[in-house]
Amino acid sequence: MARPEKEAVVKELTDKFSSAKSLVITDYLGLNVAEMTELRSKLREAGVEFKVVKNTLATIAANDVEMEEMTEYFSGPTAIAFGEDDAVSPAKVLVEFAKDHEVLEIKAGLLNGEIISKEKVESLAEIPSREELLAKAFASMKAPLSGLVNVLQGNIRGLVQVLNQIKEEKA
Repeated sequence: MARPEKEAVVKELTDKFSSAKSLVITDYLGLNVAEMTELRSKLREAGVEFKVVKNTLATIAANDVEMEEMTEYFSGPTAIAFGEDDAVSPAKVLVEFAKDHEVLEIKAGLLNGEIISKEKVESLAEIPSREELLAKAFASMKAPLSGLVNVLQGNIRGLVQVLNQIKEEKA
C-alpha cells in the first residue's frame, strides 16, 4: 500500500475510534468467505460497520487518539465492528454470531472511550436494545392508564346493572 493510502486509512480509523459509541475488536481467523459475508450482512442490518484492519495501521490510529492500551489487542487477523448510533448493536450481533461460529473470537471492546474486556462485551450484548427499552417504558406508562379505564368502566357497568334491575322491578 502506498504511503498516502496508508495515511488515509489511519485517518479514517482515527476518526472512527474518536466518534464511535462502541467498538468490538475480533479475530476472524477460520471464517470462510460465506461466513464472513453472512456476518457482514447481519452487522450492516444492525447499522454497524465492520472493517478488517492492518494491525500496524490500527496501532498508529489508536496511539493518535491516546488509546495505547487498545494496541495489545491488535495481533493476528483483526477486524473491528464500529457502532456509530447504538452502543449495544456491535456486541449483540458479534456475540450472537460467535455462538454459532466458534472460530470468531472477540478480543475486547471500547465503550464510550473506555476499553472493556471480552466478558464485558458479552454482558453488554445481553442488554436490551434501545427500541426494546423504549417499548418497555411505554408499556409501563400505559399500564396505570389501562387500570384507570377499567376502574371507570366498572363504575359505569355497575350503574347500568342497577338501572336495569330497577327497570325490571317496575315492569
